[in-house]
Amino acid sequence: MKQHISSCFLLLLTGLLLFSCKSAKLSDAEEKQRIGEYYEAATIYRKVYTKTSAQKRDLRGYIAFRMAECYRLINNTTRATGAYMNALRYNYPDSIVHLRLGQMYQKTGKYGDAIKYYETYLESDPENLLAANGIEGSILAPVWRQNPTRYEVKRMDKFNSRRSEFSPMLYGSDYDQLYFTSSRSKEAETSAITGLNNNDFYLVKKDERGEWQTPVLVEDPVNTEFDEGTPSFSADGNTMYYTYCSQDQEGHCTSEIYISNRSNAAWGAGTRAQIVKDSVTALGHPAVSPDGKYLYFVSDAVGGYGGKDIFRARIIGTGFGPMENLGPEINTPGDEMFPYVRDSVTLYFASNGHPGLGGLDIFKASLDSTRKWQVENMKAPVNSMADDFGITFEGTKEKGFFSSNRNDARGNDHLYSFELPMITVHIEGFVFDADEYPIEDATVRIVGRDGLNEKVIAKKDGSYQVELERDISYVMMASARGYLNQNFELKTEPEEKNETYIVDFYLSPIHQPVVIENIFYDFNQATLRPESKEALDEMIKMLNDNPHATIELGAHTDRKGSEEYNERLAQRRAQSVVDYLITGGISTDRLEAKGYGKSVPKTINKKMEREYDFLEEGDILTEEFILELTPEQQDIADQINRRTEFKVLRTNYNLY
Repeated sequence: MKQHISSCFLLLLTGLLLFSCKSAKLSDAEEKQRIGEYYEAATIYRKVYTKTSAQKRDLRGYIAFRMAECYRLINNTTRATGAYMNALRYNYPDSIVHLRLGQMYQKTGKYGDAIKYYETYLESDPENLLAANGIEGSILAPVWRQNPTRYEVKRMDKFNSRRSEFSPMLYGSDYDQLYFTSSRSKEAETSAITGLNNNDFYLVKKDERGEWQTPVLVEDPVNTEFDEGTPSFSADGNTMYYTYCSQDQEGHCTSEIYISNRSNAAWGAGTRAQIVKDSVTALGHPAVSPDGKYLYFVSDAVGGYGGKDIFRARIIGTGFGPMENLGPEINTPGDEMFPYVRDSVTLYFASNGHPGLGGLDIFKASLDSTRKWQVENMKAPVNSMADDFGITFEGTKEKGFFSSNRNDARGNDHLYSFELPMITVHIEGFVFDADEYPIEDATVRIVGRDGLNEKVIAKKDGSYQVELERDISYVMMASARGYLNQNFELKTEPEEKNETYIVDFYLSPIHQPVVIENIFYDFNQATLRPESKEALDEMIKMLNDNPHATIELGAHTDRKGSEEYNERLAQRRAQSVVDYLITGGISTDRLEAKGYGKSVPKTINKKMEREYDFLEEGDILTEEFILELTPEQQDIADQINRRTEFKVLRTNYNLY
């Protein structure tokens, strides 16, 4: 986060050792640091450090630490780490150097080293929350990186430059415009704070095809020779709140919130928001709530929790109510910055005080039923070991942009897009008849515990498809005129992944017999074999799905043996099926057993014609027909005749 507005109001370290003998150049560095010109201060400190004798250990340690602080504040982590190590080598007397080294190593992903320095610091300050959270973040970070969330993050090279760009903010009812802050302008003044150009607003728009164009400098009066950035817009799009950093003649940097109004398609010159009366309290990073009632912002005001805190103030006409600190669930002894108010109960912000991967991480805060904030790290890949901040969403969609200085050796910030791909859970399949032909215009009804109650009509090919939700129980029913209903229960998985469930329905016709597949008896016996259980349990389910239907269970034998014997055997077999269904809870008066023996040979249907190439639809497997077949074909025909069927007798049982 090398070139963002908050550098104008970073807190300065106090209580440092005083030295009785300081050169003029060292005094220059100290003065530059005092007024916030960290880049120039670090440059002078580096020269002074090089010229200071190694024998002056106390002085070298002092200079190294001050130089390290300046490099840290302009986000030059590599040089900051080296300078802190030199301060440690020369026995700098403040143990805070261990805390800073822990933070620097955490920012570079060296979590083991970070934990070591945090633990050393805790020996002198056991209750320190920053060190404790640093250890927790250093432990969690490798896990988060190995198990990233489903967010997809992409670097927006079309928006980015060799300089720095940060704090994107979507604008317009169609979210087809994006404002952001950048130091890319060649005409801008160089900042003594960072060594980079001052920031201006840039705008990028979508064309008629929905593609983002090249960013352009905002030519309106809102841009000045000084620093502007971190915009936030009112719901009607006519008011912009932003951070403004001016510089007085002595070079002192001041951070304030300004307001610009839009007129004639242009942003007018900004005016100072009268949130505080004094000109000393630093304010920045404004974020207006969608309902326009509150302005959230960042300040180092006295009485906070340390570092920079997030506050809010009620918007009253053109003025503001008193500042209200968001409290310890949000704010820590570290820095909380770049708030983004998504709705009345959801706030996003960046922090280096909560447990994170390193540097600034983006957090989501949600108000619970007790009006307390529940804070959650957005984890990888949205967050990295570098600085990640300044998020904006495309309305209610889980997509938008944020800024990060990841993978930039110079520490410059750049814009990234993020999107959470939609989880699609579908159920689909076909509705067939007993011969496995599609039933056109069949109805599939789905009722879910999530409130879903949908009825879909199967297409001409019998297919249907319905979108579902994760981790929900559903009940389905397929129906069609002239067929019995069929129900199915489904519980979708809770995992966050795309899933398609396949459920095919096979509806039994009301006006013709249906073979019950996989019913087996012992040879020349009526005893049901165990492998028949699954098919019979399906019969019980079908009868429960159709409580007003009564059926006949008909058993058929092959051509062998006498008619009397086959009828008796078939009757006993049909009764065995009826007895099993009764045991399964089906009322006796809904069932009728009928033994046909060999008196009703099977008529071949389309399904059987497809399965057996020597048979045609309409063939009747009489004894005369079978005797014309080969011995192998005769065995198959006899097996087809040995069957158990059901047919519907009534569909108004217990209706009247």
